[in-house]
Parts: sequence; C-alpha cells; structure tokens
Amino acid sequence: MTDTTSQLDSATIDLDDAVPTSWSPTTWFAVISMAATSFALVSAEFLPAGLLTPMARDLGVSEGTAGQVVTATASVGAVTALLSNVLIGKLNRKTVLVGLSALAIISNLLAAFATDFWLLLLGRAGLGIALSGFWALSVAVVARLVGTNATGRGMAIVTLGVSLATIAAPSMGALISDWIGWRAATALTAGLAAIAMLLQILSLPSLPANTSNSLSDVFRLTKRRTVQLGMLAILMLMTGHFAGSVYVRPFLEQVTLLDTGPIALALLGFGVASVFGNFVGGRLADANVRIALAVTGGLMAFSAVSLVLWGVNSSVAFTLVTSWGLAFGMAPVVLPTNLSRGASDALEAAGSLMVVSFQVAISIGALFGGFAVDHFGASAPLTLTSILAAATLALALLQPRT
Repeated sequence: MTDTTSQLDSATIDLDDAVPTSWSPTTWFAVISMAATSFALVSAEFLPAGLLTPMARDLGVSEGTAGQVVTATASVGAVTALLSNVLIGKLNRKTVLVGLSALAIISNLLAAFATDFWLLLLGRAGLGIALSGFWALSVAVVARLVGTNATGRGMAIVTLGVSLATIAAPSMGALISDWIGWRAATALTAGLAAIAMLLQILSLPSLPANTSNSLSDVFRLTKRRTVQLGMLAILMLMTGHFAGSVYVRPFLEQVTLLDTGPIALALLGFGVASVFGNFVGGRLADANVRIALAVTGGLMAFSAVSLVLWGVNSSVAFTLVTSWGLAFGMAPVVLPTNLSRGASDALEAAGSLMVVSFQVAISIGALFGGFAVDHFGASAPLTLTSILAAATLALALLQPRT
C-alpha cells in the first residue's frame, strides 16, 4: 500500500486508497492551495452580482446586457468541462493547475481594463475556462493528495473556498466598487488568483498524468450505472436548489414580510451554515456516501417544504433558511464524492461529467424557478426545490451499495 504522506514529501504522488491517520504539513499546504484557488476563482465568478450597475453604466450597456457576463462564464465552462481533460493530455497536472490560475489572472485583468463590453465578455469567457478546468481536475487531484478514502474531507476544505467566496464576493465587491471603482474590484480578483498560483507553485507536488482521456472515454463512462446515478443526483438536487434559492429573498419579503435588514441577516445565516455544511458533508461522505447524499437531500427537502408551510413565522423562517444553507454546503462535497465512487479508475473523466452536470443543473434550475415564480407565486420555486430534493433522497436510499 502506498504511503501518501511520504510520496507527497518526495514531490510525486500516486493514487492512494488508504485513509491517512494524519496529514503532514506539506499535505495540508497542498490542499489549502487548492482551497485558495477555489476561493479566487469563485470570487471572480460571483463578483458581478455586486458590480452590475456601475459596470453597465461605465460600458454604456443595460444592466440586463451586463448580466450576460455571468451567462458567458457558465456557457463557456460547460463546453470546456467536456474537453478540458481531453486537451491537457499527458501534461503534468500541477503544470495545468498553475496554468489555469495564470489564465484566471489574465482574464480578470482583461475584464478590469476592458474598454467595451465585448472585451469584458472575452475576459469572462477565459475565467469560465479556468473555472471548469479546475473543477474537472479537483476531485482527482485531491484524491492523489490525501487518498481516495479521505477525498470527502479533502474536498470539504477545497469547497470551503466556495462558501467563503459566495458570502464575501458580492458584498465586498459592491463595497470596493463604491470606494475605488468596479475596475479596481475586478483587478483585485486577479491578485487573489496570483496568490493562489504562488501557493500552488510552492505546495503542490509533481502530479504526472496517470491517464490520458479522450472524448470517447468521457462518454463511455456514462454507461456505468453508478455514474449515471451520480449525475442524476447532481441534476436533481442542484436543479432544485437553484430553482428555489434564487427566490428565497422574494419569499421572505412577500410571505414572511421581512424588511431588508432581517433578510440580509437570514441570508448571512444561510452562508455561515454552508461553511459548516462543507465539513459535515466531508465527514459523512467519507463514512458512508449513500447516507451523506440521503441526509443532504432530506435536509434540503425538509427546509424548503417547511418554509412553504410555516414560513410566515419569522423565527421559523430564519431557522429553515439556515438549515437549507447547511444542506447546500454539504452538496458540493457529497455530490462529487458520490459520482466518483463509480469511477475510481477514471476520476478526471468523472470530474468533467461532474462539472457539466452542475452547469446544466444551474441553467435548468434558474429557468424553471423563474417560470414558477412568475406564474405561481413566491412559494412555487420552493415547492419545486422540495420535490427534487426529496427525489434525491429517494435515489440515495434506492441506489445499490458499492
């Protein structure tokens, strides 16, 4: 059996099935560099939410048009996710990760200094490539750093960067934009990516390619039953989440009748709970990924349906929004771990399918959530969330043990 820690210290790592009793300082440093990268990339991804108005005004476009920078990032990311592990071939994975961070730096600087909307879109498209490439490799790299049976805990640390960025990026972006301008705020994300790249250079060991994927290899993986179920779980739970979470604020305004201050506090509770969810999800996923998936789906379903039934009470609403945040924090750890259990021999290809599934779920969720709230009211998207999350719970309980 391979000793992961000693391999890491000698700067070359092989896939390890052992659960490490403890991680060496170099292992921690390497995993933290991955978390720093996720924070930098996701901060840049969510930054436009706090910059939309000044960005649109400065570039002479409508806010709706400016909002397409988010669409550009997601669309390019979905396509790249299928091709990224094919295009990188036999390149050392450390080199690829450092290169993706360099691309993020260039893309953010291009966006910061864009003189027209099309240059801004080009910068955001580059960010989409960096994001999808990183996430497509993330599970495979973390598994090589900490061992496959500790992947959940490793991914919990990496996705902590996502939770922190989700909380901080929109609000900090808005504050910095008001203080020194939206271009400076965007340039700061290039600085975050530069710090992440430096940490990668210093901490990541050499990660020689142990596979070279073709597009047919990626599609061939979809024939596996466990992979199909893993992708279905992502599609159902994340479609449900994004169908409802976008409209939590209108629900709290129209049903719970809260003002802006209490709503902001409730959403802060959601974000803080999602941080704890990262760690809870990691522990559960390593212990029993089926149970972890069932708990995640069940908790989200309970939170959403209970909000519909009893959300008129402000105290109840606060509690349920927080529990939803806990479930959401678990999801980015549990769902990839669940998918990868059926592809331990092809983690990079599975990573591509994972990213595509997430991107499709986000798009479908936003579409159906918007239709539901426009035609059936503020409670309808949350009802959709509860149905799809409950279906995920059923899927987890019914899928075969492996």
